[in-house]
Amino acid sequence: MASILEMRSFVAVVEAGSFVGGAAAVGLSKQAVSSHVAELERRLGVRLLHRTTRRLSLTEGGQVFFARARELLDEMDRLEADVSSGSAEPAGLLRINAPLTFGILHLAPLWGRFAKLHPKLSLQVDLSDRLVDLIEEGYDLAVRISDLASSTLIRRKLAVTRLLLCASPGYLKAAGRPTTPADLKGHAMISYAYLMTGEEWSFTSPRGGAVRVRTDARLHTNNGDTCRAAALDDQGVVMLPDFLVAGDIRQGRLVELMPAYKGPEIGIYAVYPSRQYLPVKTRYLVDYLASAFASPAWQDP
Repeated sequence: MASILEMRSFVAVVEAGSFVGGAAAVGLSKQAVSSHVAELERRLGVRLLHRTTRRLSLTEGGQVFFARARELLDEMDRLEADVSSGSAEPAGLLRINAPLTFGILHLAPLWGRFAKLHPKLSLQVDLSDRLVDLIEEGYDLAVRISDLASSTLIRRKLAVTRLLLCASPGYLKAAGRPTTPADLKGHAMISYAYLMTGEEWSFTSPRGGAVRVRTDARLHTNNGDTCRAAALDDQGVVMLPDFLVAGDIRQGRLVELMPAYKGPEIGIYAVYPSRQYLPVKTRYLVDYLASAFASPAWQDP
């Protein structure tokens, strides 16, 4: 029992980004939570957190332990919910928010089957690339494509997507084909406004080091479909998630550039406000989405 409390305290501190926030999340004092984390580190014989006056950060061992601990706690909570809810059938309204392009391409085909499985549920699906406040705006669940490093929301990873650098054969015929990040200078660039790294595009080199390139885009847009359309129209080089362009690359409409230089990998998550007393309807949807994306279609060879 003590080890579970220590684990919950540690996960809460990491998710909140502070001992004060973690203590509030688990309903304990800051001193109790700090003691739990210290005892956990003592028992494991490894430091889990770097502590400074300004911030907390995970050690390498802490990253491994946090990922596994959160999975275990989520599984425990789902088990308790299964037992407590019994055979309760989900009912009522589910309000869902999701990114526009991903929602159209990969979520829209799923809603019909989920509705048939649970006829007492009704769905309200809002698509927007704007970052909504789940609690303030009354959403039960959101699908987010992000690293969620600073998020205090509860999350369950559904899949991953990798950003791919690509351009059309027509553009490459006219402008030449870049083979290293340095070659991008002078190329026409198409920029997605919500890219986490902004105008600085990052890659992992074949040797494992980070390579960053400052771009000067000729086209800026806050919509991935517009970026894709411009690239297909021979307008320049674009960096977009594989869930959007993998089909174009397979069919030759776009060409992946510099495949030895890997673009960032980003998690796709179901997020919801609270782990405690998760409504049956939300839990059923989270489990359904996790099953649906166990083998993402865009990763098919």
